[in-house]
Amino acid sequence: MSARDFLDKIEPHFTKGGKLEKYFGLYEMVDTFIYTPADVTRGTTHVRDGNDLKRTMTFVVIATFFCVLMAMYNTGYQANHAMEVMGMKEIPNWRGIFMSMFGYNAMNPLSNFVHGALYFFPIYIVTLAVGGVWEVLFAMVRGHEVNEGFLVSSMLYTLIMPPDMPLWQVALGISFGIVIGKEVFGGTGKNFLNPALTGRAFLYFAYPAAITGDSVWVAVDGFTAATPLALAANGGLEAVYAANYSWMQSFLGFAPGCLGETSTLACLIGGAFLLYTRIASYRIMSGVFLGMVATSVLFNVIGSDTDPMFSIPWYWHLTMGGFAFGMVYMATDPVSGAMTNTGRWIYGALIGIMTVLIRVVNPAFPEGIMLAILFSNMFAPTIDYFVIQANIRRRMKRHA
Repeated sequence: MSARDFLDKIEPHFTKGGKLEKYFGLYEMVDTFIYTPADVTRGTTHVRDGNDLKRTMTFVVIATFFCVLMAMYNTGYQANHAMEVMGMKEIPNWRGIFMSMFGYNAMNPLSNFVHGALYFFPIYIVTLAVGGVWEVLFAMVRGHEVNEGFLVSSMLYTLIMPPDMPLWQVALGISFGIVIGKEVFGGTGKNFLNPALTGRAFLYFAYPAAITGDSVWVAVDGFTAATPLALAANGGLEAVYAANYSWMQSFLGFAPGCLGETSTLACLIGGAFLLYTRIASYRIMSGVFLGMVATSVLFNVIGSDTDPMFSIPWYWHLTMGGFAFGMVYMATDPVSGAMTNTGRWIYGALIGIMTVLIRVVNPAFPEGIMLAILFSNMFAPTIDYFVIQANIRRRMKRHA
């Protein structure tokens, strides 16, 4: 057999629909993320957007770089500080083997990074492995390639997890987010809900004890620490200041919380990169921010003698909880968000308004950005529909 005949024989296995392509789809996804091949994702990647999927997803992952660094550093810092407060000398599990080489000093940046990485990477590896299995499985059944979209979902999902989340719940959440939040609708580009937020919402309602309360934010057993948002919900800014949290500390991210959501500064750096590369819509980000500011100012004016959240100013809402992370990375999802220019303003404003409404009016759920984005995801197609119909009516009147 000649070399030409051999290549002709194996070539169909690597083309679209070929057997080997299905099995090596996940490898191809990672390979094309690192390198720049001549080909990009084949076929339509988004229902309402023709943007190249590889470029979009690669830039989003890059934009999370500082959030990842802060996730590891702050998680380790909070854990080391808690151990010093409790007088603990070591961790009685497998992490203690690694930490014995670095110590548990909250003033040692290397110790903080290593300690935080020992919580970040297990969650990310489980997310990548379990979610990757579902992606490859659906690719094999449907005969399409595995694309870079899951790399973004896995990273964002990891960053919105509490640092001490049980790994089996992490696996269950990403399974729900990928299968129910995306694949049942046809895969990447056809889902109307953000998969990462869908997975987290499932965990919140299925296992609330593991994702709420004061004991889930610091990765040390037996130590409780409320987030600034939880403190504000119970006692207003006085409770936040009494716990020795300043606005700058909240802005930089040195406070208990989910892995990658605590640092507003890191989120804004990532947001600036996404805006510069034109991956994210400035209209959506601006709409979210302006909606939050307008609603919080309105509640400040109204005031309340019984609900301390009415008095929280907008600049604290910006740094508390996951608002900045949701505004930058979740609300700007090109698949589940609005696509028309006017619709993006409305869609973003709806998220900002709903976030403050949930935080202030609903005392049982002080963090509102997750539910606000999922709620707005469902209305994004409707918003675009009415914007388009309004444009059609204006043009008909203009040319009548």
